[in-house]
Amino acid sequence: MNIDNLLGPLKDATRREVGGVQVDVVRTGNSRVKRVVYPVGFRWSKNLKPLIGTELCQHAHVGFLAAGCLAIEYADGTREEYIAPQVVAIAPGHDGWVVGEEPAVLIEFDFEGETVERLGLKRP
Repeated sequence: MNIDNLLGPLKDATRREVGGVQVDVVRTGNSRVKRVVYPVGFRWSKNLKPLIGTELCQHAHVGFLAAGCLAIEYADGTREEYIAPQVVAIAPGHDGWVVGEEPAVLIEFDFEGETVERLGLKRP
């Protein structure tokens, strides 16, 4: 698959960039659908921790990894690796990074502050 096909403009999306991560958001009813593009070399603890101020990422991530590879490590040392194409369900309290030489493109679904409860995600 040509990754450029995943990066084209999204109708009705709001785009922002945080710590080198490109996030396009579209509201859909009571939820949001996001296209998140993590660049090669990205690591949450390096790129976002200084901006966010928490030790680990406190967001849940649920969606479909359309391109690339992501590794996740929780505070207890548990590691997970996601290789596209793959469904992703990541609980809060993790560090994460891009593995390899290809950006990771995650199509994510969330309910803002209610994602963990509504989707039943628990920390390991």
